[in-house]
Amino acid sequence: MSFENIAYDESEGIVTIQINRPKAFNALNTATNLELETALGMLEKNADARVLIIRGSDSVFVAGADVSELMDAGPKEAKENCELAHRVFLRIENLKIPVIAAINGPALGGGLELALSCDFRIGGEKAQFGLPEVNLGIIPGAGGTQRLARLIGVSRAKEMIYLGDKVRADRALEIGLIDRKVPDGEVYGAAVEMAKALCKRPAVAVALAKQSIQRGANFGLGDGLASEKEFFSSAFATADQKEGMKAFFERRPPVFQNK
Repeated sequence: MSFENIAYDESEGIVTIQINRPKAFNALNTATNLELETALGMLEKNADARVLIIRGSDSVFVAGADVSELMDAGPKEAKENCELAHRVFLRIENLKIPVIAAINGPALGGGLELALSCDFRIGGEKAQFGLPEVNLGIIPGAGGTQRLARLIGVSRAKEMIYLGDKVRADRALEIGLIDRKVPDGEVYGAAVEMAKALCKRPAVAVALAKQSIQRGANFGLGDGLASEKEFFSSAFATADQKEGMKAFFERRPPVFQNK
């Protein structure tokens, strides 16, 4: 399937979705979010997909939401815009496979909110991060007020959101906003390297771990521990658990079947 605002590629279990609106600095508009939603539907039906990488261009990840689309919006239109972004980003967050954001240049507003919905964030040396919506008289509306606080803490999230200032890669790494900082020309390559490492792990166990971690993070320790118990025990119904433990005792590398 062809897209106008994104590119979709798959190779050896690694799916890459690239935001591709160069004239708009990859800003997210309704059409782009709808294309992302379609691409995610394709991905969810692809049994061979093991990892998703989301990237922009070599100079900009996503500069934000498309302000021109919101300029004359009233509360009703703003809510509809917010609901679409929530739906798409929640779908990314809840994918069973790991998701890596490969970030070059600015990841601002909706761009940072997109990256926050991913499991991992790899940033280039010149990457910039921020939620500058307050400077437009609004607040983040695609999950930023919630996911950022969960990732870097409430106080640091308030500082970024209240002031609307940008954070550079060094500081982003220091506060845990990104997981790795690499040279600008190596960002996508580093994401692929990480994706290949993830592909070598048993897919079912990774999916169960992701669901358990997110349940606790989103709903609290009690629900998280209850979920962990269920996901942990269900792993013992998989062929990979039998193989992994057998290989451990036989002192050999396991050969996982991802089932």
